[in-house]
Amino acid sequence: MPLISLLKIQTSRTRSLAKALTWRITATLTTTLITYFITGEFKTAVIIGGIEFALKFAIYYVHERAWNLVR
Repeated sequence: MPLISLLKIQTSRTRSLAKALTWRITATLTTTLITYFITGEFKTAVIIGGIEFALKFAIYYVHERAWNLVR
């Protein structure tokens, strides 16, 4: 595989990870705040936010990579 193609693949994966990370931070803060306002419990809000962050980060990354297969 030519070097240009390898660099393009790496850049694309890096970009996908960066997009997933920045989106997850934004969305997780929103989820954590909503949970806190509903429950009034900071610990519960942080636990739910943490679980949501990990699961949805992975799901978003796979989703983003799958879209790169669509022409």
